[in-house]
Amino acid sequence: MIEILILSFVQGITEFLPISSSSHLILTNEFLNFKHSNLAIDVSMHIGSFFAVITYFYKDIFNFIKNKELFLKVFIASVPVMIIGFFLAETKLIESLRSMKVIGWTTLIFGILLFLSDNFKLDKKIDTDFSYKSAVIIGIYQIFSLIPGVSRSGIAITAARFLSFDRFDSAKIAFLLSIPTLGAVSIYGIKNLAISEDFNFSILNIICILLSFLFSLITIKFFLKYIKRFSLKIFVIYRIILGVIVLFFAYL
Repeated sequence: MIEILILSFVQGITEFLPISSSSHLILTNEFLNFKHSNLAIDVSMHIGSFFAVITYFYKDIFNFIKNKELFLKVFIASVPVMIIGFFLAETKLIESLRSMKVIGWTTLIFGILLFLSDNFKLDKKIDTDFSYKSAVIIGIYQIFSLIPGVSRSGIAITAARFLSFDRFDSAKIAFLLSIPTLGAVSIYGIKNLAISEDFNFSILNIICILLSFLFSLITIKFFLKYIKRFSLKIFVIYRIILGVIVLFFAYL
């Protein structure tokens, strides 16, 4: 139960912060040698995060019905990462990227990119400036998030900041883009569970979904409040320190 609590906490906190949930889950399992890390638990955690972002942005989701163009832009921006992600998962190439050295370098390099992007001017808003071109550019950037350590939220925010969207709207774009991505990950994971004939969500899985949902919801709420008042430097500093530590142990 303690392992589930920790894994759900890590997933909920890191999924929506620009620090990479996949790398933190890998590192947590690596250093703490957890036994409960498996496909069913991973799917459960993503389902929890998926429900959290839908719950928080339910008004925007309802607006999709009225604003089909925004929905189309979000979908277009999500297509590249879903296609490449499906290819990497089906060919098992994704497993070759889950190394300590890869996580160390991506955490460090993309942390520096986040810093550079955060110094761009703040003059664009999602309501008036989120064009199809912006959606395509951010969507292409999101492909990098398939590499552990990059961060789906982080690279989307980085891309949006490079395009001069303000911090709050950059984060909002990243969160909206997470809806189809997390949904696709959850569906793909459930499909694999069904194929493996291990499709039985136990009480442990339900608890995992609820905890991941709770931690994700809290993270979204407070991160958006934080981003309105402060820069992204604290996350840049954290990424650089973590990247150096991981590389130190990776090359020992």
